[in-house]
Amino acid sequence: MSSVIGIRVPKKLKEDLEKLGINYSEEVRKFLEYLVRKKKAEKILRELEDLERTIGRIEGNLSVEFIREDRERG
Repeated sequence: MSSVIGIRVPKKLKEDLEKLGINYSEEVRKFLEYLVRKKKAEKILRELEDLERTIGRIEGNLSVEFIREDRERG
């Protein structure tokens, strides 16, 4: 399923795109997909930074500590 998005561009730009054989609808679609991926990644990064500020930075090598703790119990 798809939707249509209409944009206005200067007439000269459209003529140049057509002369150069540029499939502008495909280029716009690819750019919008890239933009969405980029913005989602930025949002996730901000959320991770907020989480890090909330819980603080974990120092040391947790895997070593967990293995050592497990060996001491067992």
